[in-house]
Formats: sequence, C-alpha cells, structure tokens
Amino acid sequence: MKKLKYFWVFIGLSQGSFAQKTAKYSNEFMNLGAGARAFGMANSVVATTHDVTSGYWNPAGLTNIDANIDLAFMHSEYFAGIANYDYLAFATKIDKKSALGITALRFGVDGILNTLDLIQNGQINYDRVTEFSAVDYGILLSYARKKKIRKYRYVDFSYGVNGKIIHRKVGEFGKAWGFGADVGAQLHMKKTGWDFGVTIRDITSTFNSWSYTFTEEQEQVLLQTNNFIPVKSLEITLPRILFGASKKFDWNKIGLQTELDLDITTDGKRNAFIKTNLLSVDPHIGLEGSYELKEDKNVVYLRAGIGNIQKESDDNGKIRTTIQPSIGAGIKLNLVKIDYAFTDVGNASSALYSHVFSINFSIYQKDQ
Repeated sequence: MKKLKYFWVFIGLSQGSFAQKTAKYSNEFMNLGAGARAFGMANSVVATTHDVTSGYWNPAGLTNIDANIDLAFMHSEYFAGIANYDYLAFATKIDKKSALGITALRFGVDGILNTLDLIQNGQINYDRVTEFSAVDYGILLSYARKKKIRKYRYVDFSYGVNGKIIHRKVGEFGKAWGFGADVGAQLHMKKTGWDFGVTIRDITSTFNSWSYTFTEEQEQVLLQTNNFIPVKSLEITLPRILFGASKKFDWNKIGLQTELDLDITTDGKRNAFIKTNLLSVDPHIGLEGSYELKEDKNVVYLRAGIGNIQKESDDNGKIRTTIQPSIGAGIKLNLVKIDYAFTDVGNASSALYSHVFSINFSIYQKDQ
C-alpha cells in the first residue's frame, strides 16, 4: 500500500534547512555511507578501502584497484521505505600509479502530495493535486596517485582529491547548487601490516545556495495555513575529518583485518562519544575475516562492527550509553563481488535493522 506523504509535512520537516542561513547539518546525505562492506564494518574503512568505493571513503584508495575498470552499485531504504538512497560508482586506472573515479549519490523522497492548488475560488478539486520529489544529488570526481618514498622501501603512500558537486531539489519550488572538495591519503606499512588513512571532507567548506519559486496564489495558501515562505539562503557544510588505523593478520589462507576509525566534526557539539563546543569525535571499529578459496581469486568474507556510540535518556530520564552493532558478509567470485550488511540505516519502524546489498564488477584487459 502506498504511503501517504503530504506537502505540509515535508514543509515542516524541512523548515530547519530553509530558514537558517547556515544550517548545521547541511548535506548530511553525503555522510550516509557507501557499499555493504563498509556498513558491515560500522563504516570503519578509511584506512583499508581499496576498490571503487574509495571515491566515497578515501580517494587515495583508488590507486589500489587491480582491475582496469571497477563498477559498484548499492540501494537502501530509509525511514521505513519513505526515502530511497542509491549509490553508483566507476573507477579506472590511468597507469600503474594513478586512477580516476566518478561517484554518484541520490537520496530522495518521491511521491509527495502537492495540495497547494487543491482549493481555488473556494472550490475543492482533487484533480489539481499533483506529486513531486524532494531529492538530493551528489557527484564526486576523483583523482588519486601513488608516490614512492625512497627512504622507506616498505612503505606505500597514496593521495587523492575529490571535486564535489551538490544539487538539491524540492519539486519545482526550490533548488540549490553547491560545490566543494575532499582530500585523502593512505599509508601502507608492508612489513608490519599496519595501514593508516585520513580523509578531510569539505576541506574548503561546501556552500549550497538556495532559491525558491512560488506563484502568488501558492504563497497565499502557505500564509493562510501558518506555513512560511522560504527566501534565498545559504548553507555551509564545515570540514569533517575521518581518520583510520588498521592492522592485518594473516594465517595461510585466513586473514583478519581490524580497523579503528574516528569521525571528527567541526560544527560544534553533537551527541557523539566525545563532544566539545568546538569538535565532536565519533569512534567506531570494524572487523573483516577472509578466507581464500582458490589462488586469491575467490574469497569469502565475514564482517562485524560497532559504532554510533551515544548518550541517551530512557523513559525514566536515566542516561545510558547506546551502541549500534552491525554484521555482514561477502563473496568475491573472479570478476564479481557481492556484499551484504545487516545494520540500522535509518528505518523509523519497529524493525530497527535492515538488509543492505551492494555489488561490484571488475573488468580486465584481455591480455591480463
């Protein structure tokens, strides 16, 4: 049965971003995640991401793709299916040291009822009820390159950069364009099995400029129903720092990847594990076990993670610490990799956890 979504409800939910000149939580859809591997490890992948999803997590990791072309797709649903989140990515090697990537994100609520024109001249006409979508789009254009450190033969260093384009649209009523940049780096210690990674998102800050279009009749309806008329505004997304440290253990065909990540936000106090008036720090940890089935071509993965550590109050007002666990699995069969995660991706229902699938395709040249 199709869920009923009203224009008025959407306007009320969106009031925070419309009314403020600089919204604190702007472009949050760009932080939802990408790839079921990451969801299964509580998004603890900044140091170890090495496939096409690196364009999202850490562009430096694109230098480690072993295919000529790498493709990935993911779909998930939020808020009990009201919102849809789609992810599509492409990456290719330029040469042995550098790579390019394109990442596309869409987060949208579709089928919202527009009842602004329902009543005209005192007459109700349901034929004038239409539908619209509130959609956020993000495009990342990535470049990454490896750099040799001559003094340290057993250290691999990679760096990368993202150019970011943001487009947000609310039917025909409002739209915004934004631009920004991310930078990232990875350090791989060959002998010790340690990996380190850092990504600075919106390093220059990302600015979204909003504009709105309403007819005179629509403005009157908004005023008569105690809604406000939005005006031109500006959203600023401040930098976010993602840091990761990982250690790999190997026993013949069995491997164990452990990673601890810290998400550091710079927009003031959030409900995170560590919070100050200037910075907030959200730690999360992930594990990935692997087993090689045949000559490193076919691999089975098991994953788990803990994140989203917060202080919450129960019905009695008592403060308690809550965590969000996640589990996942994956299998790599030659040119195809399928990943699965069981975690909370924002469902506002009695079923707090949901299933996330993603698929990767690798394409090699015939002579490889």
